Amino acid sequence: SFCFMILTKEGEVLAARDEAGFRPLCLGYDEENKTHILASESCALTALHADFVRDVQPGELVRLNKDGVTATTFAESPRHYHCPFEYTYFSHPSSTIEGHNVYETRRQLGRVLARKYPFNADVVIPVPDSARPAALGYSEESGIPMEEGLMKDRYRKKGNLRSFIEPTDKSREEIVKEIITIKPVVEGKRVIVVDDSIVRGTSSKNIIRALRDAGAKKVYMVVTFPPIRHPCYMGIDFPTRGELLANRIDGEDMAISELNKKVANEIGVDGLGYNDMEGLTKGIGLRQDEMCFACVTGNYLGLKKNPVVRTREEMKA
Repeated sequence: SFCFMILTKEGEVLAARDEAGFRPLCLGYDEENKTHILASESCALTALHADFVRDVQPGELVRLNKDGVTATTFAESPRHYHCPFEYTYFSHPSSTIEGHNVYETRRQLGRVLARKYPFNADVVIPVPDSARPAALGYSEESGIPMEEGLMKDRYRKKGNLRSFIEPTDKSREEIVKEIITIKPVVEGKRVIVVDDSIVRGTSSKNIIRALRDAGAKKVYMVVTFPPIRHPCYMGIDFPTRGELLANRIDGEDMAISELNKKVANEIGVDGLGYNDMEGLTKGIGLRQDEMCFACVTGNYLGLKKNPVVRTREEMKA
């Protein structure tokens, strides 16, 4: 997968998006400066006070120069493979991708989870920051109030605050330690924690432990992304199969209801609810056959990939 931009010595800008459309790329226009802008996400256009014009289409090459904008198709695909993880975690909440705003998508996913998993609780709290809109949606649909029971300590430590992209368990755990519980919000209460995904399970375990230490009476968790059982070969740093929690517990296609119980026991919650592909598709608003679910299903055939699966130990040998 790729999106790239090239500035030529003649002053032209060339931008292209792969024919499957895994990653976003968009075109904007700054009316004040009469300038076209290319960006990976529309949030960058907002920051520059520019207007969103359109998504660069999969398989399209866009050229910007003094004469304006031209576009050509360099490759065609019988179908697109947009990455749903962009909507649940990776992209900025203010961005719009393929006509769907990321914030509203996450909010809708929370509503989907509230209908699917109506846990009896006193408060809904998000895991900061990407799960906030989903927690709001869960709260709106369920009628259970949402509060901020977990906060990132942005004063004690500077630097990276997104644990998922850290390369080691130790560095991920260090970032999670910077998430502080607000004790009056959770003490003595039944708490529903909303998170965007469970990848390795490292962050989830530490967060649940912190909530227990703060006096939470019960802790439930709902997750906007389905169980991640397989690595991603298209640009998201999902680790080897053995490091993925859902794969360690169940390498095959165990029913989500059974997997929910096993993962709940592993991370220490009283109840867990994963989304499924149908629920995620409904929340995003794209057709299921327009998105890539290889990390969920393990089916890479549509991506024209046939991965050679080896453990870390085998790769080091």
